[in-house]
Amino acid sequence: MGERLLEKERDGLDGAGLSLPACSVIVVNWNGRHHLDACLGALRRQTFTDFEVVLVDNGSIDGSVDHVRRHHPWVELVALPDNRGFCGGSNEGIRRSRGRYVALLNNDTEADPDWLAELVAALERQQAGFCASQIRLFDERNVLDSAGDVFAVNGVAAKRGHLEDASRYAEPGEVFGACAAAALYRRSMLEEIGLLDEDFFLVFEDADLSFRARIAGYRCAYVPTARVYHKTNASIGTYSHAYVYYGQRNLELAYLKNMPLPLLVKYLPVHLVYDLLALAFFAARGRLWSFLRAKVSAVRCLPATLRKRRKVQARRVVPSRHIDGLLERRWLSRRWVEKGPGRWRRSTLGR
Repeated sequence: MGERLLEKERDGLDGAGLSLPACSVIVVNWNGRHHLDACLGALRRQTFTDFEVVLVDNGSIDGSVDHVRRHHPWVELVALPDNRGFCGGSNEGIRRSRGRYVALLNNDTEADPDWLAELVAALERQQAGFCASQIRLFDERNVLDSAGDVFAVNGVAAKRGHLEDASRYAEPGEVFGACAAAALYRRSMLEEIGLLDEDFFLVFEDADLSFRARIAGYRCAYVPTARVYHKTNASIGTYSHAYVYYGQRNLELAYLKNMPLPLLVKYLPVHLVYDLLALAFFAARGRLWSFLRAKVSAVRCLPATLRKRRKVQARRVVPSRHIDGLLERRWLSRRWVEKGPGRWRRSTLGR
């Protein structure tokens, strides 16, 4: 499969000799009809035109499917019968897409006209496996949502520069990973390391994907000129049961699955300290039961997680010290403490 996809990237043709788009943009939707005109309208205005849009609807009951068919007939619509989460929906879209580059874009975003052009140009001019956009808040457009992702030594992924002035992050560079609210990936990389882990359902799925890519030796480029405006947590809700449950469960899965053994041992104490702080934080906000359910579920997932870990670590081509150098160490800084453990990693999709 990998060899066939690499040939696809080289010649830009499918098996029937038909021309393939350079890029596929995957948008996952669940009861988000009120977001879709802004999101799809912005894609319609892109200056880069060699792309397709695949919208995967996760069993919406708000009329989203009919709305897209009526008002955006140029979009390839995949209507699923049930909600497969961001992971399942994205993977279905990727499998049905044809581009040599794959972009994931949240339904609650509005992309600048040059967004896709800047991301594609960045991948074509440098040796990187994937790219992170500059994501700003939808209603405060000079305030940053994410300038790429960091992964901390305590096992928590965080949005780089979150809620800071966007002008402070105007320089391109390498970052640990990309927030899947607006990111671009090489299809060949995804075929090598695997798609999103559908057991995550939502939250932390992009951090897991980024970690697997870094272990396999791929770099992530931050492209500040690729701007997107995002309604953060538009549907899942900050500190909702789903937010706490999936976030606190999946951070354990991503940590245990991806962290090389020497670093797992080295940083286990700070990981346990984080868990204690998070327990107190969510208990104070009436989410103790959600937090405890998440950790119990993570324990139940342990056999499957360890099986996945063996496969992930078998693909590791970089030494542990290289990964160690990529990890964020300021996990208990004043700014992070003031935001609280729940703000260290917001959901990547308004679901």
